This record gives sequence, C-alpha cells and structure tokens, in this order.
Amino acid sequence: MAVGNVPFPDLPPLKGVRLGSAMAGIKKPDRRDVVVIELPKTATVAGVFTQNAFCAAPVVVAKAHLEACANAGHAPRYWLINTGNANAGTGASGLQDAYASCEALAEQTNVDKSQVIPFSTGVIGESLPMARLLAGIPNALSSMADDSLAWQQAGEGILTTDTRAKGATVTVSIGDQQVTISGITKGSGMIKPNMATMLGFVVTDAAIEQTLLASLLRETVDRSFNCITVDSDTSTNDACMLAATGTGARVESEEQIAVFRNALQRVMTELAQAIIRDGEGATKFVTLQVNEASTRQEALDVAFTVAHSPLVKTALYASDANWGRILAAVGRAPVEAFDVNKVVIDLGDVRLVEKGGRAASYTEAAGSAVMAKEEIIIRINLGRGEECATVWTSDLSHGYVTINADYRS
Repeated sequence: MAVGNVPFPDLPPLKGVRLGSAMAGIKKPDRRDVVVIELPKTATVAGVFTQNAFCAAPVVVAKAHLEACANAGHAPRYWLINTGNANAGTGASGLQDAYASCEALAEQTNVDKSQVIPFSTGVIGESLPMARLLAGIPNALSSMADDSLAWQQAGEGILTTDTRAKGATVTVSIGDQQVTISGITKGSGMIKPNMATMLGFVVTDAAIEQTLLASLLRETVDRSFNCITVDSDTSTNDACMLAATGTGARVESEEQIAVFRNALQRVMTELAQAIIRDGEGATKFVTLQVNEASTRQEALDVAFTVAHSPLVKTALYASDANWGRILAAVGRAPVEAFDVNKVVIDLGDVRLVEKGGRAASYTEAAGSAVMAKEEIIIRINLGRGEECATVWTSDLSHGYVTINADYRS
C-alpha cells in the first residue's frame, strides 16, 4: 500500500555525477541491491548519521572515512550502498566487511579507500554476504550513467520494504546561472529519524564550501527528515548525504545562500514526505501542524506525541472520527503548565476541540468526512506563544503488522 500515485521524477544529469546499480542477490534474486554513486574530484561532501547507540558498521566507517578525507584534503569520490543487509549488530567482523567493501571499490576505481563512503540497509544482526556484494561492485560500475534512468535505477537499488523509488529535483537561478539539486531516498518502516532518514543521497552542481554545506544539510534535515515518523523507531543505519560538485555557480553571498537554502529545503521536504506516502501499510498521509507553542521543541513534542499514538493512528486507518484520542494524546504531551482551555484542535476545516471540550459546532458527520480522506491535516493551537512545527506521519494498518511480521521470511 502507498498513498497517492507519485511517479519518479525526471532527474537531469549533473556534470561529474554518475550512478550504477547491480543485482547481486544479497537477499533476493532479480532485484537491484548494490548501488555506486560517483562524484567529481571538485566535490564537497557533508553527512548526518543516526544517533542510535547500536549504529551500524557502515555508519562507523563512513564517519571515519569522511574525517580521513578532510584530514588528507581530498574529496570523497564514491558512495557505495547495499540493500538486503544492514550490517548492523555484527561486531568486529561487520567493521571488517564494511572496510573490505570500500577497499574493493577503491581498487577498481583507483582512489584511496577513504574516498569510498559505505551505506547499508536491510536486516539487522546478519553478516554481509561478502562474496555476493563484492561480485556486484564491478557490475554496478559497468552500468554507470548520468541520466534520469540511472537515478531511478539507483533509487530502486536502495529500497527495502518500500514499494517505489523516491526522487526529487529543483532548479533555481543563482545570479545568471542555473543550479540544480537532485536526490533519492529510501525508507518505509523503522522511521523516526534522529538526524536524517533511513538513507538519503542529494547532489547539487553548485560550488559550496564544506562548512557551509554541512550547516545547510543539518538545517534542512532538521525541518524535513527529522519531522517524519511512521512507527517511532530510529534505525541503526540512518544517513543523509549532501554533495556539491563545484561544477556550477558558486554559493557564498547571503542572498545566494538564501535562494539555495530554500531550494534545498524543497528537495529535502519532498523526499521526506515521499517516505511517509510510502510508509509500511500506509493508507493515509497526515500533516500535524502545532501552532502557538512557547518553543519549537514544545510544538514538536506535542506533534510527535499525537503522531506516535497507536490509538490515533488506528483511528486514522479506520477513518473513525474518534477525536477524543487526539485530545488525550495532546494532553499527555510533555508540556508544563498546560491550560487545556486555550487549546484548539481542528481536523481539516472541522473544529474538534475548544474551551476544554468538544467544539459546539462539531458534528460526527463532518468529522467522519475528513477522516475518510487520503490526506488529512490536524491543526493544534496551544495558545502559549508564537512558535510552531509541522510533522508528517501515516496511519497504522493491518498491512504494517503483516509486513513486519513477515520481514525476515
């Protein structure tokens, strides 16, 4: 199941960027599961990674290689991604496998092993089938291309329980030059990112200094991937990468940065929302807008409390206008000195709650009509201040339980 018909967009070529994929049979036959993304020597690269204490071996290696590149003064040249196996919870042997995969790609592309950044996704606690992975690397390299089909096939090659490849692209003017930002992502379950998404890879042809690039990545991730949740679980393998190839317009003035930031935020938000639309078993795309909070964190706390409520999520799946579940979730959010008489809750254009109870104008028929829609907006005004936050989530269906009950079979 997935919400809405969202075709993969036409992603234009970016100078110096090529993508290749292969079917290595890491978990399932006849599906793309090894992806290589090539970056030019002129690129700057930034990344954010999971905060999970049991972070996967490729996350440890990716961080180490990014640091090594920075110290050596050269750019990462390749992102190596496999699906079907997370290489997480695998101890010392998992680290050896992650390093070995980087070394294999480095040897075949004549770069330093630190210039290969690894990523994995899939089942936790199982060793990588290294013979299959290593055999897939040359096949991925032989398929390298820069066109939209290569982007789409790369998008397919990083999926796990996802039902479709997810991509986004935006082109804007920086001075008298056009700058393009394109990216792919994967994620469907185990989604409550604590820095990034399951996996996200975004590239722009702009020239951006690395420190600024890292700042822009953290800022835009915080208002996109860090604002989505399917099931409140943070993965061991989360990573989101941003590369600027340096082949196009330079972004450095305040005006240029503002234009680029807005464009990057559009790409990141579209990719993050695509994960929710393809959430495991999802039949609803739900936007939670919390306004009039005293701090942004307070707004996020309220939004995520509602988004993580199994009772709210199952009511959404059933199209049941059981507004009391929303009210109860808001009331148990970690907010000090909560004055419930100031809280206003709207379901779409239907007022649910005001003055501490059900709105006088509310009718069950009106509430049910909104709940029956595929896309739903829940607005919560706290009456405490001027800060706000938006979170995107999905419903909780029988399909979610089935997918996760059968995940390893």
